Amino acid sequence: MSQKDDPLRRRDMVTGLAATLPLAAGGEAAAASNARRFLPVRPGGGHMSHAPWSRLLARYVSHGSDGIDRVNYRAWKASAEDRGSLAAYLGLLQKTDPRGLTRDDQLAYWANLYNAETIRIVLEAWPVKSIRDIKPNLLAIGPWKTPTLTVAGMSLSLDTIEHGILRAGFSEPRVHYALNCASISCPNLRREAWERAGLDAALNDAARAYVNHPRGAKVVGGKLTVSSIYVWFKADFGGNDAGVIGHLKRYAGETLKQKLASVSAIAGHDYDWSLNGTGG
Repeated sequence: MSQKDDPLRRRDMVTGLAATLPLAAGGEAAAASNARRFLPVRPGGGHMSHAPWSRLLARYVSHGSDGIDRVNYRAWKASAEDRGSLAAYLGLLQKTDPRGLTRDDQLAYWANLYNAETIRIVLEAWPVKSIRDIKPNLLAIGPWKTPTLTVAGMSLSLDTIEHGILRAGFSEPRVHYALNCASISCPNLRREAWERAGLDAALNDAARAYVNHPRGAKVVGGKLTVSSIYVWFKADFGGNDAGVIGHLKRYAGETLKQKLASVSAIAGHDYDWSLNGTGG
């Protein structure tokens, strides 16, 4: 099986075994329990600006002619000042209790925290060819299950943010387009932070950009191949092939929509975990 085929299932199988080990079980189980303390999402009245993150993204993320946004990890790693700015931004987020923010502010907060921490993890390990090469223990395939963040006194991993808070708390399939796992097949890491203002429109734009890109969905010879995201998390997109196809049609441009009109099932899926890096 190639790197593009079904890495998440293998990742979950192996890291699931790792979770039976005392250290892994204690860390991830506690993080999962901590995630539940942020649910259900109860909107507060506070707002938060993510301008420092936007400045870093604008400096190091570039939009490729192939429609994929890439990060200049080499240049970012070389800049002690901007690595410090990233650390300061992550510190600010971890000092903020998101439960006091509005619902849209909370979604933006968690998505930005996930993306910024992913960048930090990659920069710390740079150079790497894939985020899956970053292994905190021998059984891990990637850094997702290791708690590396503390929010409101609670330790959290990337997985608990994605699955235990964003997916569980917002019932919003578009959160998948807000998160970037530092890989080619991920939805793009935008060149600006997620913000409360204009969040709905920005999520729609991100959905359209991904759905209409070949790594999101493509129909060749009448057969539909989708990003593995739509298979791994099918429950978030209606629970079956028809639900996924309906979701794709909602954001498809005219060309893709015409091709989807005669499609009733998903024929295949793939995913490329190569690092979304540029600049050597």
